[in-house]
Amino acid sequence: MKHLRYLNKYFLKYKWRILPGILFVIISNIFGVVPAQVIRNAYDLIVENAAIYRLYEGFDRQAIVYEIFSYSLFFFGVIILFLYLLRGLFLFFMRQTIILMSRHIEFDMKNEIYAHYQKLSLGFYRRNNTGDLMNRATEDVNRVRMYVGPAIMYAFNTTVLFLLVIYFMFSVNATLAIYALLPLPILVLAIYYVNTIINQKSEKIQAQLSRLSSFVQERFSGIRVMKSYVREAHAQQIFAEESNAYKNNSMDLVKVQAFFYPTMLLLVGISTILTIYIGGEQVIDGAITPGNIAEFIVYVNQLTFPVTMLGWVTTLIQRAAASQKRINEFLQLQPDIKSANQEIDLKGNVRFENVSFTYADTGIEAIKNVSFEIKKGQFVAIIGKTGSGKSTLANLLMRMYDPTSGEILIEGQQLNAINLHTYRSQIGFVPQEVFLFSDSIKNNIAFGLDAVNDEQVAQAAKDAAVYQNIIGFERQFETMLGERGITLSGGQKQRVSIARALIKAPQMLIFDDCLSAVDTKTEEEILSNLGKLMKNRTSILIAHRISTIKNADKILVLDNGEIIEEGTHEQLLSKGKAYAEMYQNQLLEEENV
Repeated sequence: MKHLRYLNKYFLKYKWRILPGILFVIISNIFGVVPAQVIRNAYDLIVENAAIYRLYEGFDRQAIVYEIFSYSLFFFGVIILFLYLLRGLFLFFMRQTIILMSRHIEFDMKNEIYAHYQKLSLGFYRRNNTGDLMNRATEDVNRVRMYVGPAIMYAFNTTVLFLLVIYFMFSVNATLAIYALLPLPILVLAIYYVNTIINQKSEKIQAQLSRLSSFVQERFSGIRVMKSYVREAHAQQIFAEESNAYKNNSMDLVKVQAFFYPTMLLLVGISTILTIYIGGEQVIDGAITPGNIAEFIVYVNQLTFPVTMLGWVTTLIQRAAASQKRINEFLQLQPDIKSANQEIDLKGNVRFENVSFTYADTGIEAIKNVSFEIKKGQFVAIIGKTGSGKSTLANLLMRMYDPTSGEILIEGQQLNAINLHTYRSQIGFVPQEVFLFSDSIKNNIAFGLDAVNDEQVAQAAKDAAVYQNIIGFERQFETMLGERGITLSGGQKQRVSIARALIKAPQMLIFDDCLSAVDTKTEEEILSNLGKLMKNRTSILIAHRISTIKNADKILVLDNGEIIEEGTHEQLLSKGKAYAEMYQNQLLEEENV
């Protein structure tokens, strides 16, 4: 139960729902137990009046006795019906309070988990797959809801009914009550043993479900690659194996439960037999009336529901505990990157001082003692071989990661002392891996702003040289994109992503090798538009092609995480080193093409 303590804050928040719910539980069970006493009186009435009826056999009074007897039974029947109607009414109130409370808690939990996911750093998403994240926010939360709703409701209901029944049983006859309750210790031991098994198997089921969800999500996201390599049958085989593992784990749990429930019902049946046998001896001794046996049988049968519910409730609790443990694992994680309070008016002055960075997951040192300065309004380019650390520099500048050592200064202030929301809202960032949402092209371009008009969206598309492509679609800017923008070509996706950054009119623009899928003519058009848009604003362009960056105010050449050259295009060519060699190689490639 220690993992479920996390939910106490929600119980406190919704105390004015759960407290009336508990009250309704108590009242409904009082109305549920009292009919047993009415049945006792009715049964004794039948026994007594049957004897009187036979005494008046052959006399006129026999009809009068029969009439009184009939009216009395009718009266008792009406009372029992009325009591059960009241019980049903308060059971309705009970569900309206406790079950509705569970839905409110489910809503709050999902929002809390989603909000917490968004606070966690990029490294968290590198270590965990999307399917597992989704499963914890949906399936696990649903199992927790079953605990805070049905499980708690039936647990309270069972406890109150159990206590009331035991109280009334002992108030009638302690000896008979003890014999009737004799199988309960065996039941408690069985529940303790079985619950341990249920808990272990529930955790296995949830873990396997996460693996299954992750597999499906990943394969559907990469459906184009799967079809290209004709691996559908292979994926189907793996899916069948994962599904079979989930099925086997679930069947193991069902087998335990299938053994558990009949055992409980058997013990309840033994209680009924003991009640009739011992009760009969008590009637013979004159300690109780025949009506008391009928009353006890009603009590024992009323205990059948709590006992059978006990197994179901404990299963729900164990599953909820396993799910809440998984949820807590992520909720207790703290983001590596924490926003500070210092506001900033970004101009575009950047300085790296002896910055190094090592990826914690892999131990790869991506950046080594890098130092450089960018001034407001400069167009700075970063070039280098694959794996030289270019994208890592962009991520450090966006503060997706903090450097292992060294400092990054923005407008003279340390980056880790600046409010991230204010800082990032003034930057236009186009990542290397383009991501578009399953939404209209218009909404994808306008994603970074709360309110934009159609003219702004169209102008951003023109600046990104994608306007003509968009208006060629049947629904133009209202064209809906498939998952990850699969509707568009690689170059179109890159340009829509560029338009998304440009519409913000950012103070600083970072392009992380986002022109790789664009032809040379379109690239020149985009760069020409950028020159006008980003005048007196800072632009940082990461690229592979030297033709893309030759007009930059400053070019940084990276190799193996270090800056090996720095200068303008002409300066670097005159040095005749790494940059000049790259330039010559690219010229040869273009000639061969």
